[in-house]
Amino acid sequence: MTRALNSQWHSLAFSAFIFHEIVDNPIEDETPQSRLKQIGMMSVLYIMHQGHQQLTLSSVVEITGLTRTGVTETIDPLVRRGLLTEKFVKNSMGRGKARQFDIAPQILEKLRSFQQDADSEPIAP
Repeated sequence: MTRALNSQWHSLAFSAFIFHEIVDNPIEDETPQSRLKQIGMMSVLYIMHQGHQQLTLSSVVEITGLTRTGVTETIDPLVRRGLLTEKFVKNSMGRGKARQFDIAPQILEKLRSFQQDADSEPIAP
């Protein structure tokens, strides 16, 4: 499979997986609007991840134009769901702490297994 097609399958698998994880598992008192925002945020974070950008509140604010509060309100449920991991790192000025996120390793592992399945030979009946 060509690399471009492989990348498209990977992105499609990620989008479908995230959609189902968020829509099929609502958090108590969560609105449909909140779930839709989370799906969009995961798309933004995945593109940033693919571009090897740090997933910090500041970088997401810069890319999306949302306020810090808006980003936080959308990212916090993703952390609670286990779709993102969170750690504290030094901020860009070297002082204080910044929240940095990563797409949860189990999500990326599931995508890798999907990719391996797509690359394997079809089984003859």
